[in-house]
Amino acid sequence: MSQDLYEMLGVARDADADTIKKAYRRLARQLHPDVNPDPETQERFKEVSHAYEVLSDPQKRAAYDRGGDAFGGMGGAGGFGQGAGFSFTDIMDAFFGGNAGQGGGRGPRPRTRRGQDALIRLEIELAEAAFGVTRELKVDTAVVCEACQGDGAAPGSKPVTCETCHGAGEVAHIQRSFLGEIRTLRPCAPCRGFGTIIPEPCRECAGDGRVRSRRSLTVKIPGGVDTGTRVQLSGQGEVGPGGGPAGDLFVEIQVAPHETFVRRGNTLHCTVTVPMTAAALGTTLQLPTLEADLAGEESEVETEFDLEIKPGTQSGTDQVLRGRGVPGLRQAARGDLVVTVIVETPSKLDARQEELLRELAAIRGEEAPTGSVSGTSKSVFGRLRDAFNH
Repeated sequence: MSQDLYEMLGVARDADADTIKKAYRRLARQLHPDVNPDPETQERFKEVSHAYEVLSDPQKRAAYDRGGDAFGGMGGAGGFGQGAGFSFTDIMDAFFGGNAGQGGGRGPRPRTRRGQDALIRLEIELAEAAFGVTRELKVDTAVVCEACQGDGAAPGSKPVTCETCHGAGEVAHIQRSFLGEIRTLRPCAPCRGFGTIIPEPCRECAGDGRVRSRRSLTVKIPGGVDTGTRVQLSGQGEVGPGGGPAGDLFVEIQVAPHETFVRRGNTLHCTVTVPMTAAALGTTLQLPTLEADLAGEESEVETEFDLEIKPGTQSGTDQVLRGRGVPGLRQAARGDLVVTVIVETPSKLDARQEELLRELAAIRGEEAPTGSVSGTSKSVFGRLRDAFNH
């Protein structure tokens, strides 16, 4: 081969190893037979690969720079074609980058690994979600095997080095091609890539280092949670293989429906129905508080409060009571309580009641009311927005 190897790669004679490798990767992507099957291109690819094989090896490069035969008489591209020790790794790097051609090169897999996270769902009452609660839970998770303390070997025994891979966890497979010898690394089958074999697995855990067990734990639910909120308990999930560290346990909250209040964010909503006479004359009602659900017999928590219905209140009127809603998560401030007043019209009247109402209608000049019709300036989207807000 008469052409200068540095010229083949397009690098200076004082180029460092990284520069040479980058130049080869660039040319390999252009000239590889899978990309360009032209015979002349294939020959050019062999020459470039030969040049890189020489210049990437410090000893061969030094021999070439001194004017000697870097292959010790094996020839130029012909030596490459006869399997002169060419590494397939650099071709794989040229296309995939990194250490793809090395089959991973990870070495033995660790037997001890972190466990998976676990998820359980917990239903609580609205008042408990608002103000917080502490619950005792029963969870089924993997725990460390007490018989083997997590190492998977029966008492009195221990893992031994795999005789196939000698503890490497992977074995080399060599194939021949027109590029030379292709060397790849694959996980060792006898030891499954661990590098060690357990000759006498623990009978309790079958060598896994963990067993399933039901256990109790206490979880504190903070005030302000809502349906879908997840409370994280670090290190309370599944113990990992080989007795590895446990994952986390997530408790997903489901808030049960309340018989009086409906929650929307931090705002509570409820509806009260009053007779038309009470709406016309005004009255005071006793409404329960949300705290009443958590109050004991001797508790000093406020369980009721007065709701004033002003005279002339119309059906559908909303009264907003500040600070009687749900606290925000990890916040002291509470939302509001919105009370919707519905005026109930009697559907049946006795003779005396009908007489009194007709007398009242005569006094108010409403014996033959015509009613009133008015339009609305709100758009369809405005009415939809109001419907969702209520």
